[in-house]
Amino acid sequence: MQQNIVFSDQALELQATARKIADEYVRPGAAHADKHSEYNMKAAKAVASAGLFRAWIPEAYGGVDAGILSLAIVAEELAKADSGFGVAYAVNALGSFPILLGGTEEQKQKWMPKIAAGETFVAFCLSEKFAGSDASGLAVTAVRDGDHYVINGEKKWTTNGGVADVYTVFAVTDATSKSRRISAFIVEKGTPGFTIEKIEDKMGIRGVPVVETHFNDVRVPVENLIGGREGLGFKHAMMTLDHARPGVAAQAVGASQGALDLANVYACRRVQFGKPISQHQMVQKMLADMAMKTEAARQLTYAAAAAIDVNGPSPANSKMAAMAKCFASDVAMEVATDAVQVFGGYGFMEDYPIAKFFRDAKILQIYEGTNQIQRMVISRHLVREANDLEHLKDFIPSEEQKSYGAQPTTAT
Repeated sequence: MQQNIVFSDQALELQATARKIADEYVRPGAAHADKHSEYNMKAAKAVASAGLFRAWIPEAYGGVDAGILSLAIVAEELAKADSGFGVAYAVNALGSFPILLGGTEEQKQKWMPKIAAGETFVAFCLSEKFAGSDASGLAVTAVRDGDHYVINGEKKWTTNGGVADVYTVFAVTDATSKSRRISAFIVEKGTPGFTIEKIEDKMGIRGVPVVETHFNDVRVPVENLIGGREGLGFKHAMMTLDHARPGVAAQAVGASQGALDLANVYACRRVQFGKPISQHQMVQKMLADMAMKTEAARQLTYAAAAAIDVNGPSPANSKMAAMAKCFASDVAMEVATDAVQVFGGYGFMEDYPIAKFFRDAKILQIYEGTNQIQRMVISRHLVREANDLEHLKDFIPSEEQKSYGAQPTTAT
C-alpha cells in the first residue's frame, strides 16, 4: 500500500518488469557470469526488449521519462538478483548522463534514442591512474586540430569497457585554466587509435568488464564535443555523478536485500541445537539489524532520487545523493558481512551465492566516488548550511561567557 502512495503506476510497472527479468535471466546466470567473467548479454537483451533502458530518458529522446527514482528501483531489483548486473545496467545511465545533462540538442537527438532502445551501450571515462577521486587532476589531453580534436592518454577503471559502443571521455583542453580545464567528448567504439587494453581481474562484479581505455591520436569530430563548448567538462562530470549516485545507492540496497533474503531463508532452514538458527536470539538480532539498515538505506535512496526528479541539480540534492550513496553502500558491506556470518562455514564457500554478494558489495564503497569523498562532500555542504543557522548562535556560550560563568541568552 505504501508503495502505491510513493510511486507512480509507471514506476511500479517498471519495477515489476525488472523483478521478472531478474528472476528469469539475471539470477540464473549470476554464478556463471561471476565464475567466467562473462557479461550476461542474455539478460541485457531482455532488459532492452522490456524498455528498461528507457526509464531515465525523456520521451523526446525515445525514453519514457520515468526519472531517477524509477532508474533506482529498477537497478535495485536487478542488483537484488546479481549486484554485478545491477552495475552493468546502471552504468549505461552514468555514461549517458553527460550527453543528457550537458549535450547539445543535436547530440541528444543523435545518441539518446539508441541508448534508450538498448541498441547502444555506454561507458564513462573519467578516472585515470593518478586521477581517481581528484577529477581535476586529469592528464588525458584533447587538442583542437581543424574540424577534429585529437585525444591522447589513457583512462583507468572504465566500467562496461569493451561492451560499450559509445564512451563519454573527459580530457584536458586548456591546461592553463583552473575552472575550465576539462572538456567532455563522445568517442565511438572502433575509432582509430582508441583501444581497450588491460581487462581487470576483479575481486567482485566480475560479470561486467572494467578495463583500461587507451587513446593514441584519436580523432573525434568537433560536433562530438559535449555541449559544443570547451571547458564544461568538470561541470558535466559533477552533475553526472550527482544524478548517478542514487543509482549506486540503489544497487547497494538491492545487494543488501539480496544478501538478507538469502540469509533469512538459510537461517530458517539451518537446524542447530534442535531448532532453526532463526530462533536463536543472536541470529535474530543480526537479521533484525540487517533488515532495519536495509530499509533505512532504501528510504534515503528513494528520497535522494525523488529530490532530483522534482528539483533537478542543486546543492541540497548533491548532499542527498552523497548521503544515499555513502550510507547505502556502507550498509551493503555490513549486511553482506553479517549474511556470511549467518551462513557460517558455508558462507565462506563459493558453492553458495552469499560469498559473491560479499565480494561484490565492497566496490560500492569505492566506485563513483569513495565513501571518504562522499563524507567530504556532505561535510562541506553542512559547513555552508551553517550560515543559515545563525539564529542558534545565542544558544551557544562564547568563550568569554564560559570564562566568567555567564549563561547564554535564551528566547523569551
